[in-house]
Amino acid sequence: MNTRYGDKNPALGALYGSHLETVTARHDHALEQAGASHAVIYSGNPKLAFLDDYHHPFKANPHFVSWAPLITLPFSYIVYTPGETPVLIYYQPHDYWHVVPGSPDGYWASHFDIRVVHSTDEIAAHLPANREKCIAIGEFDDEALAFGIERINPNTAINILHFSRGVKTEYELAVMRLAAERGALGHIAAEAAFRDGRSEFDIHRAYCKAVSHTDPELPYGNIIAINDHGAVLHYTDLDRKAPESIRSFLIDAGAQVHGYASDITRTYSNGDQRFQELIERMDAMELAIVDKVQAGLDYRELHVGTHKMLAEVLVDAELASGNPDTLLETGVTTAFFPHGLGHLLGIQVHDVGGHQENESGTIIDPPSGHPFLRLTRVLKEDMVLTIEPGMYVIDMLLENLRGTAAEGHVNWDTVDWLRPFGGIRIEDDIRVMANGQENLTRDAFRRVS
Repeated sequence: MNTRYGDKNPALGALYGSHLETVTARHDHALEQAGASHAVIYSGNPKLAFLDDYHHPFKANPHFVSWAPLITLPFSYIVYTPGETPVLIYYQPHDYWHVVPGSPDGYWASHFDIRVVHSTDEIAAHLPANREKCIAIGEFDDEALAFGIERINPNTAINILHFSRGVKTEYELAVMRLAAERGALGHIAAEAAFRDGRSEFDIHRAYCKAVSHTDPELPYGNIIAINDHGAVLHYTDLDRKAPESIRSFLIDAGAQVHGYASDITRTYSNGDQRFQELIERMDAMELAIVDKVQAGLDYRELHVGTHKMLAEVLVDAELASGNPDTLLETGVTTAFFPHGLGHLLGIQVHDVGGHQENESGTIIDPPSGHPFLRLTRVLKEDMVLTIEPGMYVIDMLLENLRGTAAEGHVNWDTVDWLRPFGGIRIEDDIRVMANGQENLTRDAFRRVS
């Protein structure tokens, strides 16, 4: 990883101390509410494949990553006691089968009391002696790795940490801008490969090369969909051979820096002017939705409002007829746009806390008829979320409209025209501001272009 994206980045180093102050304050509050004195955050461990001797790609505990940019460090712990320097138990095994983590170094290192251990047997000596005063945060497949701590992931603490993670620090925002740039570079390379007539598999490889990620390093599996594959919301099959007739291309792909993700979607036409005009209309609609984002906005209202905006696009494109309220009430818009408008974004692509009303864990349900909406909160300043409206020909959903009041509102001939193109989705990553928004994605494309 180069200096811009690596842990030698001076700009990130200048922001990291303040970030850590925020993280410790959140844990102070969580510990107080949980009635505990110490938080022991476990990075996690690789998981063996069933009946085999190799491990699945390691994914670090996001709570661990929120403290330090150590996404490839299994069997490690952060021990936090309010008022004390956090301890990092840094697992560096003696191993000749695999690459061993190097010496702990980077802008984050000076903020920790680092204890290097070479076996899990050495870990217990660095944990608080009174385990009853500890809470453990992480996934413990083997209870021995909790070292006698009985309170694991108590809701009193976890709800506070999940709710607070929705708001990003200046350090996190800086990292996510870098992740957006990295993703934009990949999207530019992918579009070029598509224009060159390459297969889905080869477009995927061009993307990974541009972002300098192996598949396990991607924040999620790339959706690389040519033609009608764009109607499969999570299409990841990757045909090795390009089709004889290439009509369209939908790519939903992100990148990561220090475990923080970008999540970007674009759709392209291969020369069909009518489909290109529909993409441009959806792009304009997406930007109009983005313009509504600001602190204090109820995201549920934004999602429902998007369906009404989509209804107007469907009518203008002669895919449907009727007023927006009717198309929404009869389920026409949901058949064309079945997923949620977006979600919180951060260490996890679908970041936690999207349905939490408060730090006590009260849940805000999605609006009736919209079960897949992942974000139902009132927006706060410095949240980062996605805006990703879509329009697809998903025959299973459209056929459900047959024999209902919705059937007569659908122009089935135009649906037949659109079907070979699959669908359209446009997605940007957005930072919420007090009276507006920052479009991380569009800004990143401008910088790298």
